[in-house]
Amino acid sequence: MQLRAVVFDLDGTLVDSLGDIADAMNHALAQHGVPTHPEADYLRFVGEGVKELVHRAVPAGREDLHEPVLAAYRAHYDAHLFDRTAPYPGVTGVLAALAESGVRMAVLSNKSDGFVKRLVAKLLPGVPFVAVYGERPGVPRKPDPTAALALAAELGVTPGACGFVGDTAVDMDTARAAGMYGVGVTWGFRSHELQAHGARAVATTADELLAALRDARLT
Repeated sequence: MQLRAVVFDLDGTLVDSLGDIADAMNHALAQHGVPTHPEADYLRFVGEGVKELVHRAVPAGREDLHEPVLAAYRAHYDAHLFDRTAPYPGVTGVLAALAESGVRMAVLSNKSDGFVKRLVAKLLPGVPFVAVYGERPGVPRKPDPTAALALAAELGVTPGACGFVGDTAVDMDTARAAGMYGVGVTWGFRSHELQAHGARAVATTADELLAALRDARLT
């Protein structure tokens, strides 16, 4: 049996957004008089929601700054969402090929839902995603499988017939917890985590990703 649907992570998987995230957080940190971070540090800061991003970026012992830094980050990011963010090379071709072959698709991110919807609408226009979701109140973040399982139902497939593509341990843990076929991509934020967290396949290029999804053999 082949995959009938695929759920994609967004940041680090479909789009390279690290620069805009780093710029927005460093702007917020500087506004509040605390040290900024090199862009590379954000590779390990991101992936588990904006509050965890703030927790990792703000110095220890300055919990009083969490809420104001969060507000400043959101305001700056909202105004600069598309400054440097773009789809990774070959991604749009993968999505088009999957759509043409009848594979149903969705996006599930730990980024705030409004930002996710705006990014997908502008950067991946015309892709027939059945659903696009980010972090929403009352819905546990990845790696909790709740949202992924709900997406499988919305896609009209069993979890076992659904692929889950991502670039971090959070995504592979989500795939395993949901009973989905996890495929990791190495062009994102934390490729060293993928195999240790149960990736069924790992792709280093867009062509390899498409092949991994088409060649998946489900039990």
